[in-house]
Amino acid sequence: MDLATIVQILESTLRLATPLLFACLAGLFSERAGIVDIGLEGKLLIAAFFSAAIAFVTGSAWLGLLAGIAASVVFSLIHGIASITFRGNQLISGVAINFLASGMSVVIAQSWFRQGGRTPSLMGEGRFPPLQLPFADAVADVPVLGPLYSQILSGNSILVFVGLLAVPATWWVLYRSRFGLRMRAVGENPAAVDTAGISVVRLRYYAILIAGVLCGIGGSYLSTSLAAGFVREMSAGRGYIALAALIFAKWRPWQALFAVLLFGALEAIANRWPNLDLGFITLPNQFMTALPYILTVIILAGFVGKAIPPRAGGEPYVKER
Repeated sequence: MDLATIVQILESTLRLATPLLFACLAGLFSERAGIVDIGLEGKLLIAAFFSAAIAFVTGSAWLGLLAGIAASVVFSLIHGIASITFRGNQLISGVAINFLASGMSVVIAQSWFRQGGRTPSLMGEGRFPPLQLPFADAVADVPVLGPLYSQILSGNSILVFVGLLAVPATWWVLYRSRFGLRMRAVGENPAAVDTAGISVVRLRYYAILIAGVLCGIGGSYLSTSLAAGFVREMSAGRGYIALAALIFAKWRPWQALFAVLLFGALEAIANRWPNLDLGFITLPNQFMTALPYILTVIILAGFVGKAIPPRAGGEPYVKER
């Protein structure tokens, strides 16, 4: 494997890991506040559809991004009303959101565009263009750092850089701000937070709204940057993989970045070598395509060590009288 091939795989890894990163950080905020969010998949999907649809109609990827965020936030509020206000089962609510997004996106797409549940291809300003970083050409010949900066980082959508910046921002919010301290406390001991005079319900709604915004950006990236439009079920299980990455990262932002890069690398390798020849055996295309999902099963089976979720996760809070 030469340097050019490694650079291409790393570039593809970064692009493929970006929607996983947004979904993983969304789940991090939600679960740190005690709300299990199985609905990440549905929010990615509905955001991808509305982002592509509005971007095609208006010719603006930025308006598409706003539409995707709005759609995802609405679905987050549905989840919040069901699981926080009415204290319903969070897992069932999340699964219902996934089914709702899957059906709604196809039905509306067919009603609007008559193209079999997909949107027309996006062109021009309907997509986020590659962002060329300053001095990328000047440092291209510098060993190691040159290809990293000029080929792997430069030339990506602006949403890729938003995702990378979201990691330290998430770390700062959770571990260096009063808001983050309270949010983590809500996920561990909501009764203690309530006793201190802080609204548990309000903090949990803030958490799912942040999760909705992040999923909205991730879904918009899928249809306006990674692809050129919406196709049916284009989220392709990324919401579930993001949950597996979150467990693998043990609910920490920096570890989440490395976890999604691992999943992205597996997908990039599968795309690069549909049939991987190891010398003594050739791995078929079906196996390579399923490789990220196989890793998901392995992680969820518990082969990553002991991962302890927030203690109040999945439990509705009932205020003591």
